[in-house]
Parts: sequence; C-alpha cells; structure tokens
Amino acid sequence: MTYDRLVCANCAAPVSEGRCPVCRAYRERMQQENFFAGLNPMALIALLAVLIAAVALLAHQTA
Repeated sequence: MTYDRLVCANCAAPVSEGRCPVCRAYRERMQQENFFAGLNPMALIALLAVLIAAVALLAHQTA
C-alpha cells in the first residue's frame, strides 16, 4: 500500500503531505521499512514486467 492514499487520524489530511508530526513520523517510518511503499502502482507493474521479461529471456537462452 502506498502512503499517498492514507488519511491521518490526527489532522485528517493526506499522510503524503506531512502536515502534522504524526503524518511526518508515519511517512518516514514507511519509507524506511519498505522501499516499494513509495512507488506508485504503475511503477511496480513496470518493474514486474521487466523481471518477467528477464526470466523469460534467461529461460529461452538456456533451453
């Protein structure tokens, strides 16, 4: 899940804006815990497509 869609319970603003200390702390924690949390879904799909293509190419070369 990306934090750009989360709403802060403390200030009712999007967490990605970091308006209050709670938002900023949660945003920082998510960025430290998971690199992929900051990526948008299209970037993840593109990364997955590249990985699948690489695996298919390697499988074709060894066959």
